[in-house]
Amino acid sequence: MLGRRQKYILLKFFSLFSVVRGYNILIIVIAQYLTSIYILAPDLPLRKVLFDVNLLMLVLASASAIAAGYIINSFYDSEKDLINRPTKTMLDRLVSQNTKLSAYFTLNFFSVIFASYVSFRAVIFFSLYIFGIWFYSHKLKKYLFVGNITAAILAVIPFFAVFIYYKNFDLVIFVHATFLFLLISMREVVKDMENLKGDLAQNYQTIPVVYGEKTAKNMLTILSLLTLIPTVLLILKFPIGYMKYFFFGSIFGLCCFVVILWKSNRKLHYIILHTILKLIIVIGVFSIVLINVDVVLKRLL
Repeated sequence: MLGRRQKYILLKFFSLFSVVRGYNILIIVIAQYLTSIYILAPDLPLRKVLFDVNLLMLVLASASAIAAGYIINSFYDSEKDLINRPTKTMLDRLVSQNTKLSAYFTLNFFSVIFASYVSFRAVIFFSLYIFGIWFYSHKLKKYLFVGNITAAILAVIPFFAVFIYYKNFDLVIFVHATFLFLLISMREVVKDMENLKGDLAQNYQTIPVVYGEKTAKNMLTILSLLTLIPTVLLILKFPIGYMKYFFFGSIFGLCCFVVILWKSNRKLHYIILHTILKLIIVIGVFSIVLINVDVVLKRLL
């Protein structure tokens, strides 16, 4: 049986894990490696990608910066989150604000240290990324449209660090990135609808607050239709192997999303919509291996 002190430490750990969204970071790390293996460097031997120290440092720099970003975002949104997600916020508050800030600066420091192993340009890249996350959390997220667009851009930037490292400028990469960017943009609008009560209380200028839920639903429908463009292009114009079945599934998922969207009128419905988008993104990450199911066996040699 765990003693009182051990239980308290365990709760603190889960609280910090909740703040930094460890599960999201794990997915991003997996996504960066799978993207490198199957899309950015498909001709390199598998072991050369997996054991590339520079790639590892870029992934660790990304993970550290993103974890720090979640902390500073939680710090500035503490009052709003107490209204929107009271249970999670109470768990998060087991870690003091001073501890969160210490972890924030430590993680950013490690991010820059990891980047410095690769190059000075990587240091500049991640320093700007860290500043961008802070500026978004402190100022930009409260502004109409700017907050949504900035959040979507910041979410895809870690993949560009790896993209720049491999210097692969194939069109297929930009089409994949567009698909991801549109899904994340949709997720940000759904989050605004989900968090409407807290945003109103804290005077956040989001699309549902300023223009109403109907306009937000119209925008989400338009974004769903726009997402079909890179989806169809990837299916018809690029050699993506069995991953095309994921994109067929994503079309079905987006159709279900739009149907549920227009029947939604309370927070639970918006949580379901948010979950649908997260599932499409997460399944998409693991579906990257379907581009070439034999690639691991062939490239181990």
